[in-house]
Amino acid sequence: MSIINDLFASSDHPKSLGAKFRAKRTKKFEKLFFKNFNPEKPISILDVGGTDYFWKTSQIPNIPGVEITLLNLHLEKTTHPNIISMIGDATDMRDFEDQQFDLVFSNSVIEHLYTIENQQKMAREIQRVGRKYFIQTPNKYFPIEAHYAIPFAQYMPKSLLLFLLTKTKLSRFQRWETSAAQQYLDEIRLLNQTEMAQLFPKSKLLKEKVMGMTKSLTAHNLR
Repeated sequence: MSIINDLFASSDHPKSLGAKFRAKRTKKFEKLFFKNFNPEKPISILDVGGTDYFWKTSQIPNIPGVEITLLNLHLEKTTHPNIISMIGDATDMRDFEDQQFDLVFSNSVIEHLYTIENQQKMAREIQRVGRKYFIQTPNKYFPIEAHYAIPFAQYMPKSLLLFLLTKTKLSRFQRWETSAAQQYLDEIRLLNQTEMAQLFPKSKLLKEKVMGMTKSLTAHNLR
């Protein structure tokens, strides 16, 4: 049973399916990164909603001259000398100048902004402050909803989904705290391919495939 629990744990768990997908996605990102940037020059990266933990499997923070800034609503702890942390709002990055960063990166964050208006604001700010960007989000139409690991949860009434999350162990074999479940139900607005293309009109859209279905979408302008 512990093996099953590990597989269906959140992506922060190193043995989970989510972590395996993320590691594969990181390799694809790194391949694009090294095609676009000269590692012998300073490189500034803004990770919107990022964590120190995410970069532990990447070789990029270890490149001399790379500086990664984590931007969150709270001060994220960092342990790597090339990763710094600051407090800020993804929808209003007024502390940053136009084109300040060589690259803006964000993994599974833009769907947590409550409304399409906030998602539009984040997308505009990303394209303003970064010369390049790589923005990933779960696909709305993938059968297994990414945050709850429950089939077709995105189509359920929120009252039913709240019941399933808090009263049963259908979500990753555990019950959610009511406050945490309600927070997710309030803030998550999944995006589809058309919406991502509209948010990032000059981007190329990568589709992460699982069994022929699109699991996640990544908008980027890394050519």
